[in-house]
Amino acid sequence: MFEHRVTDVFFDLDHTLWDFEKNSALTFQKILTQNSVKVELEAFLGVYAPINLEYWKLYRENRVTKDELRFQRLRRTFDAIGAVVQDDLIHILAHEYIEHLSTFTYLVPNAVEVLEYLSPKYRLHIITNGFQVVQEKKMIGSNIHRYFEQIVNSEMAGVKKPHPYIFELALTKANVDPKNTIMVGDSLEADILGAQAMGMQTIHFNSNGEPDHNHGIMINNLGEIKSIL
Repeated sequence: MFEHRVTDVFFDLDHTLWDFEKNSALTFQKILTQNSVKVELEAFLGVYAPINLEYWKLYRENRVTKDELRFQRLRRTFDAIGAVVQDDLIHILAHEYIEHLSTFTYLVPNAVEVLEYLSPKYRLHIITNGFQVVQEKKMIGSNIHRYFEQIVNSEMAGVKKPHPYIFELALTKANVDPKNTIMVGDSLEADILGAQAMGMQTIHFNSNGEPDHNHGIMINNLGEIKSIL
């Protein structure tokens, strides 16, 4: 199925292994309740999700800072649903969101099964755009840290996927030729096209409902990897 023999598999973390949507929803439920912010959770999350993706894209492109990302995604969401929330409280919520997010440990369906299947056959690694301390807590809390040899994040690299350097750093640390690797991720732009530009083979785990494309293999359930690798 692949042109070259695969020795190493690189995974994205959020939306690919770690169930970001579920864990994020539980975090918001906790912090909004604790701070007596009276909004309907499902309505809030429905508006927040696309705004969050928009701001992560801006962050990847270095058009907003980390602090702007964390504040503005909440400011924009509250404004959109007509909730009156002062800036001071938004700063508190932004801080508490990061503080509590990594305490929730749900993984996407079949994540552990796939890692157990792959780990005897391949060396496994992580390339993530997330913040280092938060991502490490997520992986340790959900008990998947042990599967990975190299864990590279955007803070360590100084750039974010799809920038070539973060992939180059991961490949160098793993000491592997890109043609002998697979990148598994949920973002066509950041994970798939970014990895392919470096000569890596790819599997697009379409957890975000992106349109079909011809940029290599696309799967809709992580468990499908077992029939591919």
